[in-house]
Amino acid sequence: MEKTIYDLLIVGGGPAGYTAALYAARAGLSTLVLEKLSAGGQMTLTETIDNYPGFPDGIDGFTLGEAMQQGAERFGAETELADIEDAELLGKIKRLKTSEGDFYGRTVILASGAVPRRLGIPGEERFMGKGVHSCAACDGMQYKGKKVAVIGGGNSAVHEALLLSRICGEVLLIHRRETLRADAVDQKAVEKSGNIRFVPNSVPLSFIGEEQFSGIRLQNRISGEETVENVDGVFVSIGREPETKNFIKEGGLKLDEGGYISADETGKTNLPGVFAAGDVRTKALRQIVTAVSDGANAAFSAVEYLKRN
Repeated sequence: MEKTIYDLLIVGGGPAGYTAALYAARAGLSTLVLEKLSAGGQMTLTETIDNYPGFPDGIDGFTLGEAMQQGAERFGAETELADIEDAELLGKIKRLKTSEGDFYGRTVILASGAVPRRLGIPGEERFMGKGVHSCAACDGMQYKGKKVAVIGGGNSAVHEALLLSRICGEVLLIHRRETLRADAVDQKAVEKSGNIRFVPNSVPLSFIGEEQFSGIRLQNRISGEETVENVDGVFVSIGREPETKNFIKEGGLKLDEGGYISADETGKTNLPGVFAAGDVRTKALRQIVTAVSDGANAAFSAVEYLKRN
């Protein structure tokens, strides 16, 4: 059977992936999006997105993801639900090995995203997006004037706590060690905030609540004492992992020390015809709006590459 070779294969159906698909399809490229779950990626876990332009009353992540998919498919982009198992990115024709078979393309955009590290404690999955979050910039405003907690002790956790301190009434900064790992200047900002309370030597055991999320059960790792902190929301900030480990094995694709794909603002990687967009690439700010921008840039780069090759 003759194999289909697409102009562009896109790994990931989040905002970066479907924006790339929209721009590529409108430019006349045969385009296939490979997504393992459903359109929208990580943003489907957010009930109300308030910081994406054009929606003055906010929009839920699932609805926005579906709309992005429909917009791309309106111009001819295709979608296949499949897990990526391996990627052969060298050579003129790229091959992606998936749970649904092999797919071939002249170019590839890697837009597989990054997932927040989970604590793996009871209640985490149940309350995810409904009291338990991983992005203060995305979800913090729904807790305006309320009491929240941030779990973590590094720079990211402290930055989340400082952002929330400008929105919320009180912020608990919960860390398993005696002192924070964040930079000294950020630690001083925490001390000066006035409404951030540091809770050291504390390990979260579970997220609790009956019908709704209501708090965190903690254990002091020195005394062993268990306590409950009643909060309206909690933000887990213990790092992120780029979604590359299942398929970026060998082949020369350059990654940074955190495992993110090294790509410039145009989406170009070190491999010809291979581009990266969204949270999976090295970048300063990981938000829906920056992922959308990445997708447009990467699609433009793919179109230009195909013109020359």
